[in-house]
Amino acid sequence: MKIDHVRQRAFAMPLTSPAFPMGPYRFVNREYLIISYRTDPEKLREVVPEPLEFDDPIVHYEFIRMPDSTGFGDYTETGQVIATSFQGRKGGYTHAMYLDDHPPIAGGRELWGFPKKLATPKVAVHADTIVGTLDYGPVRVAIATMGYKHRALDIETERRRLAESPNYLLKIIPHVDGTPRICELVQYPLLDVTVHGAWSGPASLDLYSHALAPVAGLPVLEIVEARHIVADLTLGLGHVIHDYLA
Repeated sequence: MKIDHVRQRAFAMPLTSPAFPMGPYRFVNREYLIISYRTDPEKLREVVPEPLEFDDPIVHYEFIRMPDSTGFGDYTETGQVIATSFQGRKGGYTHAMYLDDHPPIAGGRELWGFPKKLATPKVAVHADTIVGTLDYGPVRVAIATMGYKHRALDIETERRRLAESPNYLLKIIPHVDGTPRICELVQYPLLDVTVHGAWSGPASLDLYSHALAPVAGLPVLEIVEARHIVADLTLGLGHVIHDYLA
């Protein structure tokens, strides 16, 4: 294979059979269960990287069911998004993610810098309750519950929250000697968002200690909001807003 051909084809690994296709990445009937809670601000200071900042110590614990995802297939994801701001613009910093499908793990880490690890999250409706769980190996790490569709939320408000709030990531790719080759703060958008429904209800969230899935490191002090959303959207590619190695 000629050098020019390598350059033309080299967007993902392996070179001759990439783990994921090039986007855009469209998600249809993406279902969110989001429990927002207040945590210990000192714990947040240990994990939120400058130049991101935060005021109110709010964490959004998200379960996301994705039955129809371009190039990625059918999978479920969960993790913590911290309410932060960059240069005064409020958004969400993705602190940790756990999912059950290899292509979005590889693509998410390599393209954007999503902090993804392999685990077993699930979200489903059981009678009158929507339930989210995260297992890391045989160990139950998180349980979220919310009353199913108790109160309808304003669809346009929820669409704007998804479409207009910036999303922040810390992308890290090491050099072959183990030193950082890429260390960047990345911002990415959600595009062409259509919300089919949005609801709230009474909610609970329990997080449990695990050495390699430390979601309980940001403890739940008070639940402030719960949302169940079904939407279509496109995951937009990102751009670098801060280079830690510059």
